[in-house]
Amino acid sequence: MLQLGAHVVTPRIFYIHHGIYLGNGLVAHYRGFEHGLRIGPIETVSIERFTRGHPLRVLIEATSCFSGAEIAQRALSRIGENRYRVLSNNCEHFCEWCVHAEQRSYQVDRLLRWIFWPLRLTRNVIARATRALGVPTTAVSCHSSDRGCEQ
Repeated sequence: MLQLGAHVVTPRIFYIHHGIYLGNGLVAHYRGFEHGLRIGPIETVSIERFTRGHPLRVLIEATSCFSGAEIAQRALSRIGENRYRVLSNNCEHFCEWCVHAEQRSYQVDRLLRWIFWPLRLTRNVIARATRALGVPTTAVSCHSSDRGCEQ
């Protein structure tokens, strides 16, 4: 049996969709791109509509700042909000705010680490090669003789 304020998730093809259980078979979630390219607001839907035939799982929170009733109330306070942003205000950000008072998406964090991993690797290889070759690293400074510099 689902508890009021439970942080629920359901898998999609490329991500995990997040919501907050409100009781009576209803879930608050950020609709986002659920209906194609038209972005949707935070809304209340049935569990069936939330899962769209996929399994439902409850995230077990190690700690929470709020009781289940407070989490549900926080979710309800944002119903109708229509400021969805994939990288900075998605369904996981919404649920993390409801449960922990922190806008965060672990999925976005993992994606960005994966995307920027080759750049960090390249930077580290160059830095090690530079040190190994004894190439001095100097700070770029602006001299008064340079064009466009102000003193």
